[in-house]
Amino acid sequence: MLIVMLLLAAMLPVNEQGFQKMVGAHTGKVVLYNFWATYCVPCRAEMPELLKLQAKLKARGFELVFISADEPEQEAAAERLLQKANAIGPAYRKQPQNDDQFINAIDPKWSGALPALFLYDRKGHKVRSYFGETDTKILEAAILKLL
Repeated sequence: MLIVMLLLAAMLPVNEQGFQKMVGAHTGKVVLYNFWATYCVPCRAEMPELLKLQAKLKARGFELVFISADEPEQEAAAERLLQKANAIGPAYRKQPQNDDQFINAIDPKWSGALPALFLYDRKGHKVRSYFGETDTKILEAAILKLL
Protein backbone atom coordinates (compact mmCIF):
# COMPACT_ATOMS: atom_id res chain seq x y z
CA MET A 1 0.00 0.00 0.00
CA LEU A 2 2.90 2.35 0.68
CA ILE A 3 4.05 2.03 -2.92
CA VAL A 4 0.62 3.12 -4.14
CA MET A 5 0.70 6.16 -1.90
CA LEU A 6 4.13 7.15 -3.16
CA LEU A 7 3.02 6.81 -6.78
CA LEU A 8 -0.12 8.83 -6.20
CA ALA A 9 1.66 11.51 -4.22
CA ALA A 10 3.48 12.27 -7.46
CA MET A 11 0.32 12.97 -9.51
CA LEU A 12 1.97 15.12 -12.13
CA PRO A 13 0.32 17.81 -14.20
CA VAL A 14 0.12 17.07 -17.92
CA ASN A 15 -0.46 19.55 -20.73
CA GLU A 16 -0.72 19.17 -24.52
CA GLN A 17 2.99 18.54 -25.09
CA GLY A 18 3.29 16.42 -21.98
CA PHE A 19 0.55 14.06 -23.17
CA GLN A 20 2.38 13.41 -26.44
CA LYS A 21 5.60 12.73 -24.52
CA MET A 22 3.67 10.38 -22.23
CA VAL A 23 2.39 8.41 -25.21
CA GLY A 24 5.95 8.14 -26.53
CA ALA A 25 7.23 6.97 -23.15
CA HIS A 26 4.74 4.07 -23.17
CA THR A 27 5.79 2.72 -26.56
CA GLY A 28 5.96 -1.06 -26.38
CA LYS A 29 2.81 -1.39 -24.27
CA VAL A 30 -0.88 -1.31 -25.04
CA VAL A 31 -2.15 1.66 -23.06
CA LEU A 32 -5.59 2.84 -22.05
CA TYR A 33 -5.62 6.51 -21.01
CA ASN A 34 -8.51 7.09 -18.63
CA PHE A 35 -9.70 10.70 -18.32
CA TRP A 36 -11.86 10.97 -15.22
CA ALA A 37 -12.78 13.29 -12.35
CA THR A 38 -13.93 12.95 -8.76
CA TYR A 39 -17.22 14.72 -9.57
CA CYS A 40 -17.99 12.28 -12.43
CA VAL A 41 -20.23 9.50 -11.10
CA PRO A 42 -19.77 7.22 -14.17
CA CYS A 43 -15.99 7.72 -13.90
CA ARG A 44 -15.98 6.54 -10.30
CA ALA A 45 -18.30 3.64 -11.17
CA GLU A 46 -16.06 2.31 -13.95
CA MET A 47 -12.79 2.65 -12.05
CA PRO A 48 -13.00 -0.72 -10.20
CA GLU A 49 -13.74 -2.51 -13.48
CA LEU A 50 -10.83 -0.83 -15.23
CA LEU A 51 -8.55 -1.80 -12.36
CA LYS A 52 -9.68 -5.44 -12.64
CA LEU A 53 -8.89 -5.30 -16.35
CA GLN A 54 -5.47 -3.87 -15.59
CA ALA A 55 -4.73 -6.64 -13.08
CA LYS A 56 -5.85 -9.29 -15.55
CA LEU A 57 -3.84 -8.02 -18.54
CA LYS A 58 -0.82 -6.21 -17.05
CA ALA A 59 1.50 -9.21 -17.42
CA ARG A 60 0.73 -9.28 -21.14
CA GLY A 61 1.87 -5.69 -21.69
CA PHE A 62 -1.25 -3.66 -20.88
CA GLU A 63 -1.07 -0.45 -18.90
CA LEU A 64 -3.80 1.79 -17.51
CA VAL A 65 -2.96 5.47 -17.05
CA PHE A 66 -5.23 7.71 -14.98
CA ILE A 67 -5.54 11.38 -15.91
CA SER A 68 -7.71 13.42 -13.58
CA ALA A 69 -9.64 16.33 -15.08
CA ASP A 70 -10.22 17.77 -11.61
CA GLU A 71 -9.28 21.35 -10.83
CA PRO A 72 -5.99 21.84 -8.94
CA GLU A 73 -7.82 22.41 -5.65
CA GLN A 74 -9.36 18.91 -6.01
CA GLU A 75 -6.02 17.16 -6.52
CA ALA A 76 -5.92 15.81 -2.95
CA ALA A 77 -9.45 14.40 -3.34
CA ALA A 78 -8.44 12.75 -6.64
CA GLU A 79 -5.38 11.20 -5.00
CA ARG A 80 -7.50 9.89 -2.11
CA LEU A 81 -9.99 8.35 -4.52
CA LEU A 82 -7.20 6.55 -6.41
CA GLN A 83 -5.70 5.35 -3.13
CA LYS A 84 -9.05 4.07 -1.91
CA ALA A 85 -9.50 2.20 -5.20
CA ASN A 86 -5.97 0.70 -4.84
CA ALA A 87 -5.00 2.14 -8.21
CA ILE A 88 -1.46 1.25 -9.14
CA GLY A 89 0.39 2.92 -11.94
CA PRO A 90 0.88 6.30 -13.49
CA ALA A 91 -1.51 9.05 -12.42
CA TYR A 92 -1.64 12.58 -13.78
CA ARG A 93 -3.73 15.71 -13.50
CA LYS A 94 -4.84 17.45 -16.68
CA GLN A 95 -3.39 20.96 -16.69
CA PRO A 96 -3.58 22.28 -20.23
CA GLN A 97 -2.28 25.59 -21.45
CA ASN A 98 -5.46 25.78 -23.55
CA ASP A 99 -8.28 23.35 -22.80
CA ASP A 100 -9.72 23.30 -26.33
CA GLN A 101 -6.29 22.70 -27.87
CA PHE A 102 -5.61 19.95 -25.34
CA ILE A 103 -8.90 18.20 -26.10
CA ASN A 104 -8.41 18.51 -29.88
CA ALA A 105 -4.84 17.21 -29.59
CA ILE A 106 -6.14 14.05 -27.90
CA ASP A 107 -9.09 13.56 -30.27
CA PRO A 108 -10.89 16.20 -32.35
CA LYS A 109 -14.14 14.21 -31.91
CA TRP A 110 -13.90 14.49 -28.11
CA SER A 111 -16.03 17.21 -26.52
CA GLY A 112 -14.08 17.00 -23.26
CA ALA A 113 -16.96 15.16 -21.55
CA LEU A 114 -16.10 12.45 -19.03
CA PRO A 115 -15.46 9.62 -18.76
CA ALA A 116 -13.24 9.36 -21.82
CA LEU A 117 -10.90 6.50 -22.67
CA PHE A 118 -8.24 6.42 -25.38
CA LEU A 119 -6.65 3.13 -26.44
CA TYR A 120 -3.14 3.14 -27.92
CA ASP A 121 -1.25 0.25 -29.49
CA ARG A 122 2.33 -0.80 -28.76
CA LYS A 123 3.67 1.64 -31.38
CA GLY A 124 2.00 4.60 -29.68
CA HIS A 125 -0.81 4.99 -32.22
CA LYS A 126 -4.32 5.79 -31.04
CA VAL A 127 -6.55 2.88 -32.04
CA ARG A 128 -9.87 3.81 -30.49
CA SER A 129 -11.62 6.47 -28.42
CA TYR A 130 -14.47 5.77 -26.04
CA PHE A 131 -16.72 8.56 -24.81
CA GLY A 132 -19.11 8.11 -21.91
CA GLU A 133 -19.73 4.89 -20.03
CA THR A 134 -18.12 1.95 -21.81
CA ASP A 135 -18.73 -1.74 -21.21
CA THR A 136 -15.55 -3.36 -19.88
CA LYS A 137 -16.11 -6.40 -22.12
CA ILE A 138 -15.90 -4.15 -25.18
CA LEU A 139 -12.69 -2.62 -23.86
CA GLU A 140 -11.18 -6.02 -23.06
CA ALA A 141 -11.94 -7.34 -26.55
CA ALA A 142 -10.27 -4.31 -28.16
CA ILE A 143 -7.24 -4.57 -25.85
CA LEU A 144 -6.83 -8.31 -26.44
CA LYS A 145 -6.64 -7.70 -30.21
CA LEU A 146 -3.62 -5.47 -29.59
CA LEU A 147 -1.75 -7.67 -27.09
